[in-house]
Amino acid sequence: MAGSAAQPKAIAHETVAERQAKGKRQRETVPLSWHSQLELAPDRDPVGLLESQAASRVQELVPIRYGRMLESPFAFYRGAALPMAADLSHTPTTTLLETQLCGDAHLSNFGAFGAPDRRLVFDVNDFDETHPGPFEWDVKRLAASVEIAGRVNGYKPRKRREAVLATVESYRTHMRRLSKRDNLDVWYERIEYESILEYARGAIGEAAWQRLVSAASKATSRNSIQVLGKLTQIVDGEPRFVATPPLLVPLRDLVPEGDERTDEELIAWLRQMMRRYRTSLQYDRRILLEQFRLVDAARKVVGVGSVGTRAWVLLMLGRDNDDPLFLQAKEAQQSVLAPYVETTHRFRNEGERAVAGQHIMQAASDIFLGSLRANGADGFQRDFYVRQLRDWKMSANPSIMEPETMLAYGAVCGRSLARAHARGGDRIAIASYLGSSDKFDVAVAEFASRYADVTESDHAALAAAVEAGRITAERGL
Repeated sequence: MAGSAAQPKAIAHETVAERQAKGKRQRETVPLSWHSQLELAPDRDPVGLLESQAASRVQELVPIRYGRMLESPFAFYRGAALPMAADLSHTPTTTLLETQLCGDAHLSNFGAFGAPDRRLVFDVNDFDETHPGPFEWDVKRLAASVEIAGRVNGYKPRKRREAVLATVESYRTHMRRLSKRDNLDVWYERIEYESILEYARGAIGEAAWQRLVSAASKATSRNSIQVLGKLTQIVDGEPRFVATPPLLVPLRDLVPEGDERTDEELIAWLRQMMRRYRTSLQYDRRILLEQFRLVDAARKVVGVGSVGTRAWVLLMLGRDNDDPLFLQAKEAQQSVLAPYVETTHRFRNEGERAVAGQHIMQAASDIFLGSLRANGADGFQRDFYVRQLRDWKMSANPSIMEPETMLAYGAVCGRSLARAHARGGDRIAIASYLGSSDKFDVAVAEFASRYADVTESDHAALAAAVEAGRITAERGL
């Protein structure tokens, strides 16, 4: 059977009234207004936390991570999930209202992609840090990202606050709506991209709306055929990855000194590891995967916060050279939330954790989503999760948004996050806790403003660490 050995956590089958009472009880111990609070640890060292992550990463790539984080406070924020997890652990926490968290729910980690039924859907789309935890941690990370992006874009304070409030209000109102829905209705709900176009038609400017329409029409071209033309060339009659170091380095160029294995032997070794991954898939998808043959692999630099973790792209061929499948095998390390929450995950390895979190939170996941644990060429055992490299995936760019577009986009992200949390937690208790007033929205908006100040200071601290020679950053990559 596919899937993990872990079993779902048993829950008490309480009545609706009992679940609502639990939410109200939590409000007595953690009042809604307390979510505005931000008290930093006296020994706080965000640069030190980033350095602690670097210890387990590919050392030659770590300067690229720092360079990307230096581009702006928002770019820094994207890479600083660990410092924020540490900071959130010092805030008032709703211990009774745990759900499956994204762990890194900022604006750029939401987006559109192709569902298995070939419809374009919108959802949370990054799960490196997914882990059980208090629901408001994700909400605060999302809200702060709106405030920070607005500052980088030069929005006036009133416009930033409106966008943050719209984001949190959307989360709260959709959680309350979902609390009244049946279990299966909640599980099947998803956000179709077409519904976003309908919503945005009267909420944003004409030029921004046309960009959304254009993006949707281009989405289906963001697939393995497109990657084939961008990342490969024909060698001896078959496509192979083109080396563009350090961002894309074929496996053959990464063989340790003294390793005399041929390309064919390296691919045979990789195929053995792929068999482990295959067992994590649903049975019918194993059959589909078997129809593709692995022909090449390369290490690829991805994202901001992930830079330095081992991310591989795998080129597989089906019927012929014009039938490619590109998979991404991304290293899964311990979630940044793990040291700061009481609940531990229930899976055999970190790859399974990432896959399970994605299945819980997403309404429709990649058919090739799976995991494996394997020994690398350096002899160290590591966990990975695997998915398609590009399957109609597209994400919005906050840096080019007008204020009204940011407001509308934040509201869609808030709705998406509420739906994801409703699948993995007690939506009735959370909705009861949030209530019908805007107290929670206002408190989180105040927190977001305070945390934006912290992020700007941390961004400056990273720049100062580079200037002092404490760390090395490589920009422009």
